[in-house]
Amino acid sequence: MLKAPLDVSKARILLSNDDGIHAPGLEVLEKIARTLSDDVWVVAPETEQSGASHSLTLHRPLRMRQMGERRFAVDGTPTDCVLLAINHILKDRKPDLVLSGVNHGSNLGEDVTYSGTIAAAMEATLLGVPAIAMSQHLDPAQPALWQTALHWGPEVVRKAVSVGWPRNVLMNVNFPSVEPDQAQGIHVVRHGQRKVGDDLIERTDPRGRSYFWIGTLRGEADTLPDTDIGVVLEKGIAVTPLFLDLTHTPTLETLRTVFA
Repeated sequence: MLKAPLDVSKARILLSNDDGIHAPGLEVLEKIARTLSDDVWVVAPETEQSGASHSLTLHRPLRMRQMGERRFAVDGTPTDCVLLAINHILKDRKPDLVLSGVNHGSNLGEDVTYSGTIAAAMEATLLGVPAIAMSQHLDPAQPALWQTALHWGPEVVRKAVSVGWPRNVLMNVNFPSVEPDQAQGIHVVRHGQRKVGDDLIERTDPRGRSYFWIGTLRGEADTLPDTDIGVVLEKGIAVTPLFLDLTHTPTLETLRTVFA
């Protein structure tokens, strides 16, 4: 259980992401973290790892480069980064909090099963460190409004760590694609559902062989207002606690009656 409240001014904060060590969202996350604490560390992938989910690099060695003071790049996944940070770089004093992001694009609904941003927070959670994943929703018609995450991020983190949450829970935060003063408040809501990835685009390469792009078709028109998806589409900030125990208890009990 996260000790409540966590004094973030004295906390060691580890940052990671899935967009890579040079991503603008990571720069935003650093600015957020440095408003909270002076003890900030960055361990992020060498290159973009979007969609990597909770994957580990097992069939080749990992290499790590120090990019500056308290700043490292790893040629692996977000999960690799957090694992190396907690169990190697910071083994003498583990972080008190892990922040992941700020992702270039929201992580709503089924996105959380694919997201490397969520995976970094998930790995920290599994290693016993409370974690918050943060993502900035995008409007295709305009550049990413990073200032919204930058403005609201510190408040979200402070309020989240002011209460305790169970060991197997992580926080998923999504900021809307509006100017900071247009955000319609912070809402604690459940995880939504929408259909993802039906848009397959088939093309032919110069040698006549087929290849495919996986699109991002989503049924957002049918989303419910009391979900992370509904809140962000209505210009609110969504905070959703995600539970890592995937057991479905009602089905567990039903199966026990069958296999008894």
